[in-house]
Amino acid sequence: MNEITEVVENFLKRESSAGILLMIATALALVVANTPLNIYYDKLVSMPVIIAAGDFRIDKPLLLWINDGLMAVFFFHVGLELKREVCEGELANPKNIILPASGAIGGMIIPALIYVGINWGNPAAISGWAIPAATDIAFALGVMALLGKRVPASLKVFLVTLAIIDDIGAIVIIALFYTENITEVALMIAAVCFLILWIMNKRNVVDLPGYIIVGMVLWVALLKSGVHATLAGVLLAAFIPMREKSNPDNSPVVRLEHELNSAVSFAIIPIFAFANAGINFSNIAPEGIFHPVTWGIFLGLVIGKQVGVFAFCWLIVKLRLASLPSDLNFKHIYGCSLLCGVGFTMSLFIGGLAFQETGINQIFDERVGILAGSAVSAVLGFIVLYIVGKPVHRTEEELPTVEQSPDQAK
Repeated sequence: MNEITEVVENFLKRESSAGILLMIATALALVVANTPLNIYYDKLVSMPVIIAAGDFRIDKPLLLWINDGLMAVFFFHVGLELKREVCEGELANPKNIILPASGAIGGMIIPALIYVGINWGNPAAISGWAIPAATDIAFALGVMALLGKRVPASLKVFLVTLAIIDDIGAIVIIALFYTENITEVALMIAAVCFLILWIMNKRNVVDLPGYIIVGMVLWVALLKSGVHATLAGVLLAAFIPMREKSNPDNSPVVRLEHELNSAVSFAIIPIFAFANAGINFSNIAPEGIFHPVTWGIFLGLVIGKQVGVFAFCWLIVKLRLASLPSDLNFKHIYGCSLLCGVGFTMSLFIGGLAFQETGINQIFDERVGILAGSAVSAVLGFIVLYIVGKPVHRTEEELPTVEQSPDQAK
């Protein structure tokens, strides 16, 4: 028993563990959905879960509790990570942001354009334009971690920073483009919660249970308002104090992020993947596989991501607005740009928002394009980084800077 416990503990400490567990959950969902167990799988994800008190009632299937509830915790964790990075991390220094930010912007624009180009003229299908614009940081980092020391350390920092900025873009997209009809009363309650959180932050209140209670009310209010409820997690994280004024060594943001890390990586994300990735392939007709939505997503992830990330990074370096880290070259950036095509979790989430009520996905399953595109991107990214992943060694004199062109630096 002690040996089993030790094996489990060692697995959970590995950087690749979260990505591996995500792959296992996905594979398990696909197996269950394509065996006689699919009856129980469908019953599980569609099982009604009701919370009621007097006239107040929330009645949703388990799948939506996972997508609206557990994913709010995921976005809360993302929000904490964003705040830490902006206040004290890589995003606090503008010079460190330029290169990955350029890659993130290109990695959102080009896939969206490819999707729109393929689905032009179909208003219902166009609503899925943001699906291939997302990057799954856990899955991508899991694949990169499998390469170990073959990958330069700064490439991981580049991918993490790019994915964080990509998450910001996804949050903005969800807030602006994937909301339902607005309910004014619920939105007013959310505004009051917003004000309370602002006051608590200004007074440097570090009583975390107080923030959580207000955050839960905010989540319910946004759920009832028509604004997507998961945004409550990001808003709540923005008001958690970075440092306690009377004790600067105490960081509620860092503490909460650390405490939630295991729950998010090893429970919430795998549960989300299991609940959303269960595609029954026997129900997919050939016209669904070759549907423009499916191909728009697939090509957006596999082609759009690598072209967008790499081209924008190459351009920003050639314009001498940024420079590559000392242990990287453009081959590393290209391999990383392939990994950015692993959209998976965020793509599945946005896909659910885009098509959950349109009925158009009765003739196709957007998850086919997401899974296929993410899998191909992961394999190609792994192969390229395995081949070129060894760090380069350049002296300071050889490094291109923002004042000196890369060609001149040679």
